[in-house]
This record gives sequence, C-alpha cells and structure tokens, in this order.
Amino acid sequence: MTTTKNLKNDIHEAFALSVPADKDHLIIEGLRQNNLKDINVSIPHDKITAIVGPSGSGKSSLAFDTLFAEGRWRFMESLSTYTRLFLERMDRPDLDSIRNIRPAIAIEQKNPVRTSRSTVGTATEINDYLRILFARAGKLLCPDCELEVTPTSPATAYKKLLKSHDGSKALIGFMQKAEGTGRRKHPTKAELEEIVARLLARGFIRIVICNPASAANNEVIDISEDKASAQKAIKGAGQFMVVVDRIVIKKDKRGRIVDSLETSFQEGSGSAAVMILGSDSADSDSNSNKDKLLNFTRRLTCTGCGFELEKPTPILFSFNHPLGACNECKGFGNILLYDEDKLVPDKGLTLREGAIEPWTKPASAWWYEQLEEHAAKYNLGLDIPYRDLSKRERETIAKGTEDFDGFDGFFAYLDTKKYKLHVRVFLSRYKGHFECAGCQGMRLNKKALAIRLGGLNIAELSAMTIKEAGGFFKTLKLAPKEATLAKEATKQLAIKLSFLSETGLEHLTLDRLTRTLSGGEAQRVALCNQLASALSGVLYILDEPSVGLHPRDIDTLIGQIKQIAARDNTVVVVEHDTSTIKAADHVIELGPGSGELGGRLVYSGGLTEFKAEAKTLTAEYLRGEKKIKVPRWRRRGSGESLQLIGAKGHNLKNIDIEIPLGTLTCITGVSGSGKSSLIMNTLYKALAPRFNIKTDRALEHSRIIGADKIREIKLIDQEPIGKTPRSNPVTYIGGFDDIRSHFSSLRSARALNLTPGHFSFNVPGGRCESCKGEGVEKLEMYFLPDVYITCAGCDGQRYKTQILEIKSKDRNIYDVLQMTFDNAAVFFQSIPGLSKKISVIKEVGLGYLKLGQPATTLSGGEAQRLKIARELGFAKQSLGLTAWRDNKDKKGLQKENSAALYILDEPTTGLHTDDTKKLLYVLSRIVDSGNTVVIIEHNMECVKTADYVIDIGPEGGKEGGMVVATGTPEQVAKTAEGHTSRYLKEALKEHK
Repeated sequence: MTTTKNLKNDIHEAFALSVPADKDHLIIEGLRQNNLKDINVSIPHDKITAIVGPSGSGKSSLAFDTLFAEGRWRFMESLSTYTRLFLERMDRPDLDSIRNIRPAIAIEQKNPVRTSRSTVGTATEINDYLRILFARAGKLLCPDCELEVTPTSPATAYKKLLKSHDGSKALIGFMQKAEGTGRRKHPTKAELEEIVARLLARGFIRIVICNPASAANNEVIDISEDKASAQKAIKGAGQFMVVVDRIVIKKDKRGRIVDSLETSFQEGSGSAAVMILGSDSADSDSNSNKDKLLNFTRRLTCTGCGFELEKPTPILFSFNHPLGACNECKGFGNILLYDEDKLVPDKGLTLREGAIEPWTKPASAWWYEQLEEHAAKYNLGLDIPYRDLSKRERETIAKGTEDFDGFDGFFAYLDTKKYKLHVRVFLSRYKGHFECAGCQGMRLNKKALAIRLGGLNIAELSAMTIKEAGGFFKTLKLAPKEATLAKEATKQLAIKLSFLSETGLEHLTLDRLTRTLSGGEAQRVALCNQLASALSGVLYILDEPSVGLHPRDIDTLIGQIKQIAARDNTVVVVEHDTSTIKAADHVIELGPGSGELGGRLVYSGGLTEFKAEAKTLTAEYLRGEKKIKVPRWRRRGSGESLQLIGAKGHNLKNIDIEIPLGTLTCITGVSGSGKSSLIMNTLYKALAPRFNIKTDRALEHSRIIGADKIREIKLIDQEPIGKTPRSNPVTYIGGFDDIRSHFSSLRSARALNLTPGHFSFNVPGGRCESCKGEGVEKLEMYFLPDVYITCAGCDGQRYKTQILEIKSKDRNIYDVLQMTFDNAAVFFQSIPGLSKKISVIKEVGLGYLKLGQPATTLSGGEAQRLKIARELGFAKQSLGLTAWRDNKDKKGLQKENSAALYILDEPTTGLHTDDTKKLLYVLSRIVDSGNTVVIIEHNMECVKTADYVIDIGPEGGKEGGMVVATGTPEQVAKTAEGHTSRYLKEALKEHK
C-alpha cells in the first residue's frame, strides 16, 4: 500500500539533484522558503544564472527571499545593534544550510521612490559631481546684468594698476560710511568724534572726502591736526576714503603696494579703494587734472549693479537645501494652485448646466446663484458652452466683481475654513501643480543659477537628456586651472553618463523625477550605479532587467550584465525574456506549476543542455514546441474611434492618433519614444475628469474627439491592490462577502444569530480581539528586529472559537481562506455567483493564490492580473461584434454606447510566456464584450496578437514623439521606418 509519506518521498527523489561541494558554487540544501519544497540547488560563481519558470513557481522566493535575505543577514551581523535599527528588516530563509554565499546586492523592479525631490541626477550621484564641477569651474555672472563677477586679490589689483597707471601717484585705502543711527540721516557730534577717535587709534591719520559731483581734486584731510574740520566734512559727505598709503605706482614698489592693498581689504571688509591723483591715462576723463577713484573687492559683487553673489560651494547648487532652493517653491519647481481644468472638467457644458463643478454641490449653490443673478450686468453668457466663453468672461468668473465672488473669492473664503478636515479634502480636489514663477521650474534660487559652465547653468544642464549631456562634456573646454580642479568630477561624470547611455536610458533627462520612472527604468538606473562602482566578488540579483525595454535595447543590456559577471561577480537573473535566458551560462527552472503545484527544482544545468534536452515548460517555448499563435482574423471594431488631436507634451511632436473602438490596440516604440506621455499622461488624464477620476493635469493637447462614445475609462496598472496584510485577493474581487453570507446562512450559524459581519476579521464581533484579527502578535524588541508570534488566543486562526466551530463541508472560515482558488472553485461550485468570480481568477492564471493571501505579498504582475480578473467579471458578456452591428433601436437610431476603455501599461511584466497566453485570452474576452483595450507593450508575442498597432518613435527622447506607423501588425511589419517593424516581422514569421 502506498502511503502519503512514501508518495512524498518519491516526488522528492524525482526532483532531487546532486550538489557539487566545491568552492566554485553557491550551495543551498533543504530550502523550504515559502512554497519551495525542500530543494537542493547550486549556483556557479562568476557566471550568469537565469532562474526561470511559471509565475508563482518560487523564483523570487529563491532569488530574493533566500539568496538576498541570507546575504543581507550575514552582512548585518557584522554591524552594531544600533546600526541595525536603521536598516530594513528581513526574515532569514527557512533552509538547512547555505555555503559559499557572497555579499548580496539586489536590484529589483520596484520603484520605491515617491518623493518629488529625487531625480535621475540625484539617484545616480551625477548631481553631486555637477555641483562640485560648478563650484570649482563655474563662471559667476550677475543674474540681472549678466556681467562676469570675479573676486580681486591684492596681487591681481596690483597687476591692473601697473598695467593702466604705471608711474601715477596714488592713494591706497578703503571706503567708510558715516551714517546716523535710528531715523537720523546724519551722525551726531558724539558719533563723529567716535569715528575720528577710532581711526586715530588704528593708526590712520588721513582721509579723503570724495565728491563725485565736483571736477576738482578730492580733498585730503589730516584728522590728527584739524578734528573739527574733519568731522564737519565727514558729516557733509556721508562717505569718505581712509588713506592707508601714499605711493607712486611702479614695478619696483610691488611689495609695498600689495601689502597696502591687503591692509585695505582687511579694514574695508573685503573692499579696497585706490585714488589715482591727477589721472592722465587714456581711459580717464577729458579733464586730465581730475582724480580717478578705482574700487577693488574680494567679495563677489557685480560692478554694474552691485548685486552681491556668494562664493560657490557644492551645497549652493542643491535644491534640497535651503541655501540653494528657490524661496517660492522650496526646491520643488512647482507650486499648488487651483486648476481650471478641475474646476470645469467638462467645458462643453454651459454655466447654467453646471459647468463649474464645485458650485453644483448643494453647500456651494449660493455662489452660482449670485453669479446667475448678476450675469446680465456683466454680459456673461449662461447658456454658452464654457469653452466658447471669451477670455474676458473667463477672467470675470475667476476674479469676481463687486456683485459676486468668482473662483478667487470662493476659495479665499474656504481657505479660512481649512481647519476643518472635510474642507481640506474638498479643496484638494481642485488643486494642480503649476510651474513656479520664481524659478521657472528650475528649483534653484538666483544666486545658484547665476553660475554658468559652458554657457549653461546647472538647471539647464540637468534638463538635457543623458545623450545630450554626454555630448556636452565631450566638447566642454576649460581653462588649465579649472580643468585641473575639475578633473576627477568630469571623469566620473563621463563614466556614469556612458553607462546610462549604454543601458538604453539615453532618452531620460537628468532632472526627470525618479518616481515617474517605470520599474524597469528604475532598475537599470540602479544597475548603472553598480557598473560604475566596479565591485568584484559580489552576488548580484536582478529582477527581470529587460522589463520596459524594446527588443532593440535588450542586446545592450545583456552586454552590461556580462560586464558585471566578467569582474568576478556572480549574477542571478530572474527572467522570462528569451534573449536574456539565452545569454545565461546556467539555467535553473522551478515548477512544474504555480503556487502549491510549483516550488520544485525541475532543471538545473548548462544553457546548451537546457535548450536541447530539458522537458520543461520554458524549454518547450524556447524551442518553439509551444507558442502563442497569431489570431486568424483581426477585429475591425465598432466603426467608431477615439481621437487625440495635437498632443505635444514632453517630447511629443504635435501628433494625432486614432484608436478604433472595440479593438485590442497596442502602442509600441523604443524606450523613451513617448508612449507613456501619449497614453498615460495625455489621453488618460484628459479623459479622467469626465468620469470624476482625480488625477494630475493632462499634458498639452488640442482636443479629444469621440469621448462620448465610451461609458467609462479604467487604468489597470501594477500598483498594489492593498497596502496592509488585511487586504487579500478574495476581498478585492468581492468574493469574501459571498463567503461570509454563505457561512452566516448555515443552520448552525442561524441558531447562534450570527450575521455576515461576525465572519469578518476586520471588525469586532467574530474576530479574535487579542490579535485584532491578524493572527499574530508583535513583540517589540527595541534594539533587535520585532518578533511576530502566533496569537495564543486564536492559535493564528484570526477568529473566536465560536466562529471557527461553524463549518461548511467540514471547513471553517479560516480553512476556506487558506484554500487556493483552484481548490475553492470545486468547494464553492454550488454557489453560482461566487463560483463565477473564482473561475475568473483561474482564467488569468492565478489559481495558485490563496483566497486570504495578504496583498502585500503579491508581485506587481499578480496585482495587475487581479485587477484584470475583476474587470473581466464586471465586463458585459455579449455576442462579439454582432452587438456593435445591431446596436440600434426599433426606429433604426444608434443606441448610446456603453463600452469601457481599458488602459494597461506593459501587462506582460513578470509573466511567463505561458501566463502571457492566458492573459491575452482574458483580454480578448474583455474586447469581445464590446470594450476597448489599449496596451503599452514591448513584448512582440503580445503585439502580434493585437488588432491595431500604433508605433511611436523612431528613437527615444527628443528624436522620438512622432507616429511612425499605424495599422494591423502585418501592415506595421511591412513598413521600413522605426525599429518595431523589424522585430514584429520576425515574430509573425516564426509562427506562420
């Protein structure tokens, strides 16, 4: 008889592989982390190892939760307990042993940055080198009159005097003011006496009363002989020159002149004055007997307007420091103001129809009533669409009049009520980010922007793309002294810019906000930092580095990864892209399925053997035995279209696009060509206000045609479905309500008067109050990581004993939450509504997830597919395109279209090819229900199945932003322009 234990041993032996015990391999034995089934695995050092397998098979558990976690723990053990407080805490992996592990660096897809202060320049330390470069080699220009401002030393002043006034008699000294205190314009007698006494005490006996209005020689007074006359002269002039030395400007008097100038600089707070007596030089006045006063200063003061600058230091160029940040926007580059687009989301409405959205609320109706009452007096058209109102009418509505308050008065009143939470929430709906008028979005103050290098200030240089900045530094010429000071900074800048360019990021600007980068772009920025650091003997763990890259750029990325491995580093790559897998030296595949069906080692060996002999899912797709087929026919759509006219935000070149409704449309193009700017930041953000969706301002565009043809718009991205462990997949799809209703309807539950609320672990009632329904209790260890222990009250089951005694088919509510969706589909097949929701989850390939799995443990790809599954459940089931053709009433008039527009940003991220096939089937069902799906995608396996393709390019950055080709995949593949056509042609050819 075969027991369960024997069966388990047989399975374990079937997947067990021998492990070499030499030092050239990282060796893991008995790994049981997450869903991994007690596996043994070895990873060769100084090679590239690809970890492959279906989504949810355990790849991240091996790479990040094991390799990186253990490497980090071993590093942390060398630190003090105080230092560990500031490091991210990670649990140690569950395994028997791990040997020969190196210090680990993980470069993940996730973009953790959310602040608006982080840019590509700051994240790569390029800004740090730029600040040093500008501080050492930058030229100071007055921000007002643009004259160069340079400090003068005593030696420099002597050279200027000798050059222009050789042989002239001169007085060397410093200027001093005699001003009254308080409101008095002139000093008192006592104050004048004190001035004279102080000068005599310091050894100065002569002063010169400067009189610029007089053509005569300036008056020299000996204050030691005639104090009364000196005081009278000082009071009348208000400013005088204290004489330090009288001398003739000659070459052999250099030492004395320099010493006198040095004394003058010290006594004059950094400024010295030289009066050339009876100047007869060529640049003097026509009156050769007139004295000439020359001013020299060590301070950075403009000689034209007197604007005083600061000596440049690196911190002056930081917009994150008060010394350099713009005073108005505090270094953000933009400020929050009330946005007309949010105040009037639908400009096709008239004022009477409620165009001004905040005034349609009952509490604010009075403001519109006042406007309506006096509209005729000010010639305001109440029945004219808002977009057709004149500029004068809009300004009147905004600023208000003596009879009614406009927007300004309305919000000024509400600002006085901001101490109330609901008012602050209300006001936040109508604010948008606008460029700061003080710095024009440059983030820095006038003094920082006054310093230039190669004719550019640091903000103008940061606005360049990586490619442009690289070219700038190649052609930059510095004076010998400046070049010496800036040698190391320019060297490091060249290295970092080169790595960024080679990794396919040359389209990014240095001032691009890090939080706006995609996961793939953020990962490649981190990868470039590691390349520049030139470390060796390190374990690098990369999470799908090809994400967000056009096939054209993947070869370059692979070259970068090989560079890291060539420096005696071990590189582990979690990857689905076939090109990256083929570049690996060693392949580890986990599977054979996902979740509970995965977690086993199905292959470990060299790439050649993997491609030729492996009987695994990935190998079968690699060899072409399994594939995603090209559709037999392309949908023609509903005959209607959505048009975006005049898009010119960021790098878009005033382009027009037309998206046929009722189709699956792919937006393609190389990285940085403008796909996200076009779809996410223009089309979506322009349509969102129409459907009461709060978002930022759309990028500049002319108009949108056909928006009335869609019922709603939905953006399905890879953001988490919940931020706390209480959120889970079954709650997200709305299935937990059905489960709780099912349990509360059981006879045993009705006998105890239990309601659906008693079966929720989020609210008091049926949950365990010891752990508040979390199943674990946290123990704070202060100088050590917090320890989570199983709740003693419920033994980790989240509910009270009374609730757990209610069972359906011998399963209580906790047992149900521990089920996978595959098992739940069988368990709840008798409940139609719940069964349908669960089946949708299975269709998108997430049947391996547990119903109650915390949302925080889901990957970005899993979160996105959950969103797609929920939308599939909401999507109307129709008879395909016949629903479009027959969408007419009995009179033959076209009915109102109720279709939705779905926008997805690279939905194949993190998906195995087999999972991509399942995803495409689900998306096809959504389209067949009469909806429109727009996908931004690089994966040619996905693009070849689309009905319509819009290719943007031809290059990234400023060389992109144009429509290269449109049409079916076959039509786009035939075009000679752009890079997509070449790869799309190959994808279509492979599957003929």
